[in-house]
Amino acid sequence: LSPDCSFTCHYRCRALVQLDCGGPPGAGDEDDGNEQVLEKDTNVDEPSEWEKTELDQAQVEQRIKEYNSQINSNLFMSLNKDGSYTGFIKVHLKLVRPVSVPATKRVPSVQAGRPHPQGVKRRTSFYLPKGTVKHLHILSHTRASEVIDALLRKFTVIDNPRKFALFERSEKDEQVYLRKLGDDEQPLRLRLLAGPSEKALSFILKENETGEVNWDAFSLPELHNFLLILQREEEEHVRRLRHRYARCRQKMQEAL
Repeated sequence: LSPDCSFTCHYRCRALVQLDCGGPPGAGDEDDGNEQVLEKDTNVDEPSEWEKTELDQAQVEQRIKEYNSQINSNLFMSLNKDGSYTGFIKVHLKLVRPVSVPATKRVPSVQAGRPHPQGVKRRTSFYLPKGTVKHLHILSHTRASEVIDALLRKFTVIDNPRKFALFERSEKDEQVYLRKLGDDEQPLRLRLLAGPSEKALSFILKENETGEVNWDAFSLPELHNFLLILQREEEEHVRRLRHRYARCRQKMQEAL
């Protein structure tokens, strides 16, 4: 169990996980509240103004120059000789269900100061921590379905890619717009058309369907682990609620 983000996994699976925790508990409480306010008014599948924009070669080159001049990092886009271009997209993973890693994954362990491989005997499932983000370097013709495949490979997830979908998210006039990308849509092209602003466009990986989880498909150890995770999430949620109400009560007493 991570002391910062409450991420839980098996001891032998620690080496499989490469995630950057967002900070100590409570650090993102205010951000969560802002996100909830924004998400109250959400339009799904609303088309963006620039989605159907077609660019010729000169326009693509000009857009790339403008894009590179606006970013504050070295994640530039590059134009290739064949007219295609390469660049980076940032994907937020917002998954509410557990994901699974392969049973044949070799996990390094240390005994007597010398590492040696140790096999994981069975499939292991866990929840990805909130706020998980991944940058991908892709081509202009890379499709949304290929982005999903690449993300699953990065995290060694063996679940069927059809269980997941890539969404575009944008903010306008204090309203959030979400749209599920089609399999053949090109995320880097959308990134170029929208510019580098995360408010104008950001990408989110979510579950593809909203049905109930088939808990019968999990083993008893996995189910016990999920119950432990839920218990700790509930305790943390109750702690935050109590802290919030205690703070309000203190303010009222000070006013009295």
